[in-house]
Amino acid sequence: MPEFVTDQSLMIVTAVLAYLLGSIPFGIVITRAMGLGDLRQIGSGNIGATNVLRTGNKGAALATLLLDAAKGGIAVLIARAALAEDAAQLAGLAAFIGHLFPVWLGFKGGKGVATFLGTLIALAWPVGLAVCGTWAVAALISRTSSVAALAAAASTAGWLFYFQEGRMLFLVVFLTILVYIRHAANLRRIKAGTEPRIGQKRSDAQA
Repeated sequence: MPEFVTDQSLMIVTAVLAYLLGSIPFGIVITRAMGLGDLRQIGSGNIGATNVLRTGNKGAALATLLLDAAKGGIAVLIARAALAEDAAQLAGLAAFIGHLFPVWLGFKGGKGVATFLGTLIALAWPVGLAVCGTWAVAALISRTSSVAALAAAASTAGWLFYFQEGRMLFLVVFLTILVYIRHAANLRRIKAGTEPRIGQKRSDAQA
């Protein structure tokens, strides 16, 4: 846990602003702007980059991935620069929750993997890059986005200890639990052997 030094009122403001930033549904904004339709009616209906990829537009998927990651990263960096480390961790958490439960979409959001990774990179870049590497290896082996996401999330605590970033442990454990909760349906499909692979089109995607 970081040392709590930021005034409570500033922490509340930080949490609200970071949540609103995290709530921006970039996947929906990008697909609509590019004339790809309503993302909530495509594939799984999820607002993240994996579902955007099911439109067949890799550029849109990449833009969604980067912007969703940036939501967490920017929230952390601004809070750290303006206040302190305790505010930075709170901002990362609030942005992540904003992506999962966005006010603009009736609190029905994404699964938070890109925002999770962006938050980690901003908080401690060696940890963040190691978790991204874990995701990439798991994705290459499994060809399944959800498997890669779950493997990456599960590895995070281990990377924290490897890089001696124990101050982030409480936050990381909480974020990891949320990632797993949001992937509950994916876990069931993984067990049943019916989880779609990366890049499957909207017609045959189920996740």
